[in-house]
Amino acid sequence: MTVSDAYAIKAGGAVACGRDGEHPEGGSQSALQRRLVELEHLDASGLRQEWRRLFRTDPPQLSRDLVLRALAYRLQEREHGGLSKAALRRIAAQTKELREEDPDRPEPRARFRPGARLVREWRGRTHTVTVIEEGFEYDGKTYASLTPIAKTITGAHWSGPRFFGLVRQRTPQAVPPDGVPPTAAPSREELQHG
Repeated sequence: MTVSDAYAIKAGGAVACGRDGEHPEGGSQSALQRRLVELEHLDASGLRQEWRRLFRTDPPQLSRDLVLRALAYRLQEREHGGLSKAALRRIAAQTKELREEDPDRPEPRARFRPGARLVREWRGRTHTVTVIEEGFEYDGKTYASLTPIAKTITGAHWSGPRFFGLVRQRTPQAVPPDGVPPTAAPSREELQHG
């Protein structure tokens, strides 16, 4: 459901419905549906406040669209439940199994559509790389990969994907005795790539 479903927010914060709380298109509108519509009408301050309420953390610096998506997911997760403990254990076991098979296996390569931009600040200067059909464009030149761009910017050898924040750091994490990792707010990286 989207805002284009012709719902309006009343001044008191309730969603305008037909008589007896009916959805204008028939049927009744659930509390979750009303809450999702209300989210889209919140200003930046309201979204930050809602993030703190739902995730119990400070909100990350994300676009409005990504914040809305994360909040909507969290509301739906609360309403309908997340993954079962058994499913989380299976995921943890499969992840562990894959890592044991090949611990040095690199993360899957990020795929970008032409026109996407990668932005990185380095020593007070903002550097923007544009994805093109032939590779990457930076400072008027075309590159086949990100690594030579990172070297051009820093003057030292860097992994291009790591320099632009596209590779996650692998750090060992403690797994609780039940094998289910604790639920936490998604990181900025997870929201962008997940």
